[in-house]
Amino acid sequence: MLYRSHLFVPGGRKELLEKASGFAADVLCLDLEESVLPEEKPHARELVKEAIPRLAEAGRRVHVRVNSMQSGETKDDLAAAVQAGLSGAVLAKTESAAAVRQVDVLLREQELAHDVRPGTVDLIVAIESAGGLLRCEEISHASTRLTGLMLGGEDFAFDMGIRRTKDSHELTHARSVIAVCARAAGMQAFDTPWAHIDDIDGLIAEAEQARALGFSGKYVIHPKHIEPVHEAFSPSEEEIIYARKVLEAWEDAQAKGLGAVQLDGHMVDRPIAERAKHIVDQAEAIAATAVAAATSNGAGANGGAVVSGGASADQ
Repeated sequence: MLYRSHLFVPGGRKELLEKASGFAADVLCLDLEESVLPEEKPHARELVKEAIPRLAEAGRRVHVRVNSMQSGETKDDLAAAVQAGLSGAVLAKTESAAAVRQVDVLLREQELAHDVRPGTVDLIVAIESAGGLLRCEEISHASTRLTGLMLGGEDFAFDMGIRRTKDSHELTHARSVIAVCARAAGMQAFDTPWAHIDDIDGLIAEAEQARALGFSGKYVIHPKHIEPVHEAFSPSEEEIIYARKVLEAWEDAQAKGLGAVQLDGHMVDRPIAERAKHIVDQAEAIAATAVAAATSNGAGANGGAVVSGGASADQ
């Protein structure tokens, strides 16, 4: 299953929720947190509640970002969002394993209340503070429904009292910790959104940096960021061709009873063959969704969704 791009769609923006099915992100993440002012949250919950089945029926994978446990809003967010068609929830500003366990209980309660099989809704948690990062390993083992860790770069930088820069060197340690903890727990790591809407080169550079550290995908705040992020987190044609050659050589070596083989001057053993298989599997998954993604891109190329401060970037 592809998780390269997660597009935040403001939960309080009815017009964006209505056209979100046209955005070609791998995941549509309807936002009830930062893009929604406190007094607007009840109305946003109603809009999100209505949008989820419609987007799911259109074949889209739908997540919802809920407010942190310390906000006091989480239970109401989940009561509105959990239903058939919701694939996952993102817990903002996760500080502890206890918070994850509390959300797990709330999710189960809402699944049972809405005739959804318990455990159906996946959970991704956002690491957005020094405390959350220090407890990242504990957090990553707190629930069996956890499927990913997300870096919230802007909030993390604010909590640290540091300035965010375009080359994001200040996030390297946080990215490394999150990627290692996610992999050790058997889940995926997802990178922070890129805040500079029109700087596509900077977006690509940051996405490639995250991929090099072990991230599987990236959250985005504008539809024009989807395709560059897909490219950054997808294997190139050259990688795919070479991966297929590696698998052919490995299968031939195994048929001969060999544990390793040389290919183009390089040794191929089991770990390299397994990596090649991952590349080929990812390429096949991308090919299987290419037609649907192209259709969605055509329908939604002119839309916009930025969550910062509840703003938008409509084109």
